[in-house]
Amino acid sequence: MILPIYTYGTAVLRKVAEPIDKDYPGLKELISNMYETMYHADGVGLAAPQIGKAIRLLIIDLAPFKEDDPELGSFKITMINPEMLEFGDSKVTAEEGCLSIPGIYESVMRSESIKIKYFDEDFNQHITEFEGYRARVVQHEYDHLEGSLFTDKVSPIRRQLLKSKLTNIVKGKASARYKVKTA
Repeated sequence: MILPIYTYGTAVLRKVAEPIDKDYPGLKELISNMYETMYHADGVGLAAPQIGKAIRLLIIDLAPFKEDDPELGSFKITMINPEMLEFGDSKVTAEEGCLSIPGIYESVMRSESIKIKYFDEDFNQHITEFEGYRARVVQHEYDHLEGSLFTDKVSPIRRQLLKSKLTNIVKGKASARYKVKTA
C-alpha cells in the first residue's frame, strides 16, 4: 500500500523516534508498504517518521544507481533501531534532496564513513561500517530518526534563501508527483 509522505512542517519530522521490538504490530507489512511508497516516489531512502510513524525504522535501496555503480545497485537494507557508533573524521560535501522536502536540493557536508549498529527485518543485530554514498544515505535517513532534516545542515545564509520555499511546503503549495501529507 502506498502511504502519504509527510512534508516539511509536520510535527512528526521533528520528533526523536522511539525504538521498537520484534512484536511491533504489523511490522513486516509496514516495511513492505514503506518500500512500495519509496519506489512509487522514486526515492532511494525512507524513514518511518516520513510516513507519520515516530519509530526507529528506515529503509534504503540504491538500485537506481546500478548503471553508474553496480555495487551501489545491489545495496538494499532495512534498519530497525539503528544506533550511530562512529562518524569518520573525513568529511565530504554533496547535493541532497528529500521526499519530505519536495523540489529542494542543497549541498550538505557529511562524514565520508560511519559505523552503525542496527537490527534487520528478522531482528538479527549487525554492526557495519559504510563509506561513500552508502554512508551519506544512511546518515540522511538516520537524521530523520533524530528529528533532523538535511536543511538543518546548510549554512544560515542558504537556510534564509530557502525560507520562502519551505514556507510554501508548509502551506501545501509545493508540488510532488506522489501523495503527501502537509502540516
